[in-house]
Amino acid sequence: MATRSSRRAVLGLLGAASAGGLVAGTAVPAVADDNSGPVPEGLLPGGELDRYVADKAAADEFSGSMLLTRRGRTVLARSYGMADRQRSVANGPGTLFALASVTKLFTAVAVAQLAQQRKVTYGASLGSYLDGFPSSVADGVTVHHLLTHTSGFGDTRALPGYEAAEAGWTTQEQTMNGITDLIREAEPSFAPGTGWFYSNAGYHLLGAIVEKVTGMSYYDYVRQYVFTAAGMTDTRFLTRPEWQAGRNIAHPYHRDAQGQWADGITQFGYVVGTPAGDAFTTCADLDRFGRLLGQGKLLDPDWTALTLSGKVPMVPAGTAPADGTGVPAQALFQCYGPMGALVAGQWAFNHGGGNSNGISTSFEVYPETGWGVMVLSNYAGDVVQSVSGLARELIATGR
Repeated sequence: MATRSSRRAVLGLLGAASAGGLVAGTAVPAVADDNSGPVPEGLLPGGELDRYVADKAAADEFSGSMLLTRRGRTVLARSYGMADRQRSVANGPGTLFALASVTKLFTAVAVAQLAQQRKVTYGASLGSYLDGFPSSVADGVTVHHLLTHTSGFGDTRALPGYEAAEAGWTTQEQTMNGITDLIREAEPSFAPGTGWFYSNAGYHLLGAIVEKVTGMSYYDYVRQYVFTAAGMTDTRFLTRPEWQAGRNIAHPYHRDAQGQWADGITQFGYVVGTPAGDAFTTCADLDRFGRLLGQGKLLDPDWTALTLSGKVPMVPAGTAPADGTGVPAQALFQCYGPMGALVAGQWAFNHGGGNSNGISTSFEVYPETGWGVMVLSNYAGDVVQSVSGLARELIATGR
C-alpha cells in the first residue's frame, strides 16, 4: 500500500560495488537446452544489464535485488546495498522486500481461483457479496470493474478520515473492516465502466469479497491458497513491528529534506499490508509465482488465459524512458490484475509498485519465451523501472 501516491561484471565477480556489495548469480549456458536459442549477450553476467545495475548501485542510486530467469533457470542475480543501514545488514538473495502494489497480483489470483470454483462471478455486482453500500454502488460496481480499475474508486489513503482511523487499527481484522467501512462512505469519481483510475480501494474490496465467500481472513486464504500453492516459502504479510525487528527484511530508504538517507518505516501508519499492497517477498519467490501463473499451474489453463488476457485497452506511452532504456509497447491492456503488453511481438504481463518512502518494485513475465524479470528495491525513485526497461529491450531485440 502506498503511503504517498506513486504510479508509476562477469559471473563470480567479487567486490563491493556498493555499501552492500554484490551477490553473484548462476548463469545459464550461452545456448540453453530448451531449444529457445542463445541467451542474448546483454543479459548474461558481465553484459549490458549487469553493468547498468552495477553502475546504478555504485552511484548509490540502486539498493535491492534483481533476478533474471529463463524457464526457471537463473541467468543473472544480483543484490546491492543495505537492507538495514543502522545495523549494517546487506541486501542479499534471501532479503524480503515490501512489494507495494505488486501485491495486487496475489489478490487477483485469489479471486480467479474463487471464480474458477464458481464462488465468485466477474459480472456480479459488489452488493452481491458486500452490504452497506449505496444502491448505485452496490448494483453498479462489479467484480470486473474492481479488477480492472474501472469502478470509479481511487486511493484508500485519500478517503476522508483515513489517517485518523488507521492510527487506531492494531489487528488484521480491524484493518480490513476499517478500510471497507471508509470505502462504503466514498463516492466513486465516475460511473462504473466509463473510465480507468488506479484503485487501491477496488483491490481492498476484492480482498473483502475473498473473506466473505470463503469465511476465512484474506491473509489466511492468500497464505494457504496462493503463497503455499506456489511454493513461496518466504512470502508473507508482516506487521510493522515485525518489519522493524527482522534482520532479513529491507528497510525502505528515501532522501530527507537535507539530502540524507531516512528510514521510511516511520512513515507507514498501518499495522499490516492489505489486498492492495505490501506483502513481503524475495525475488526468487516472486519469480516462481510468475512462472507458475504463466504456465497455468495456479489456475486451470482456461482461467489462466482469462486472467492474463487484455480487458481494457490502454494508451501506450509510445516512447522509451528518458535514460534510453526500454522499448515502447505495441499494445497495452489492463488484465485481471496485471498489465499486459505486446512488446516486439511478445506478450508479457507485468506490474509495478512503489512509493516515495522507499519502495520500488517491478515484476514482468514473458510466458511464451519463459523470461522472468524481478527487481525489488528499498530505494524510492525510477531506477527499478529503468532496470526492467533495459531488460525488456534486450529480451525484445535479442542483443
